[in-house]
Amino acid sequence: VQLVESGGGLAQPGGSLRLSCAASGFTFSTYSMGWFRQAPGKEREFVAAIIWTGGGTSYADSVKGRFTVSRDNAKNTLDLQMNSLKPEDTALYYCAKAKTRSINSGIWGYDYWGQGTQVTVSS
Repeated sequence: VQLVESGGGLAQPGGSLRLSCAASGFTFSTYSMGWFRQAPGKEREFVAAIIWTGGGTSYADSVKGRFTVSRDNAKNTLDLQMNSLKPEDTALYYCAKAKTRSINSGIWGYDYWGQGTQVTVSS
């Protein structure tokens, strides 16, 4: 299993970034996927998840209404569109594969992780 994130960078408050995750080594279309983030000195936290069909999503309250998770099962890719960015969104963002088809927000529910892509929101 390989998960490779891209799209991170520097954004101004109120700006946007789009993260992508390229998945390989497993049948992507049969597993739910998630995004997590970890800021310096803090624990890794749930950001968003999407069910294997793409027909259901879940978001952390802190990003609801600003972030949108999506997937393309034909291309084996997972995306996270981040709008109205805030300085507190600054973190290393990880793509993760769920252990099952179920969608969940707990770290324990995921068995493979990417290396992460850095998002910095600052003026």
